[in-house]
Amino acid sequence: MSDESLALAAQAGDKAAMEELLRRYKNTVRGIARTFFLAGGDAEDLAQEGMIGLYRAACDYRAGGMSFKNFAYLCIQRRIIGAVRSAARQKHAPLNRSVPLPAENEGERLYPSVDPEALLIGDEERSEFLARLRGALSPAEYRALTLYMEGLSIAEIAAREGRTEKSAENAVQRAKRKAAALLGQKNGQ
Repeated sequence: MSDESLALAAQAGDKAAMEELLRRYKNTVRGIARTFFLAGGDAEDLAQEGMIGLYRAACDYRAGGMSFKNFAYLCIQRRIIGAVRSAARQKHAPLNRSVPLPAENEGERLYPSVDPEALLIGDEERSEFLARLRGALSPAEYRALTLYMEGLSIAEIAAREGRTEKSAENAVQRAKRKAAALLGQKNGQ
């Protein structure tokens, strides 16, 4: 049975058809999820989000348009990107940076204390990198990248900066490439 036929059967209430679609696309979902990073989560969390996107694709697919495979890919990717963006928002920062408390059965074993010297060195390295980044980027690229890192979408950046979405997207992409090049120089690559 084709993917399109399975999707239509699943919409009609055929649970076996839905299970078959989920089985067929499980590896595709995992492959897409592997290309993303979720702050405060892991690859399995992203794969689960992708499976939800696949389920929604099966429910929302309409014959006559694009193939189910392409539609499913878009739905899976959009769901995963939405989860990544949601986790990157500043309101989630306390959860993403939290450290779990030791379980009761761990006894006297505690988490190692943080070395103040390491924290100071890390802060200095971060400040140095940001200064180098500011020098390498145009003011528009730096603003676009910092807004993007704060969790704003491209559309929100464009509205805030008074530019088109394409212009904001290009600024973010250029800034990412330059930041990656700076990191590569720092690591001696």
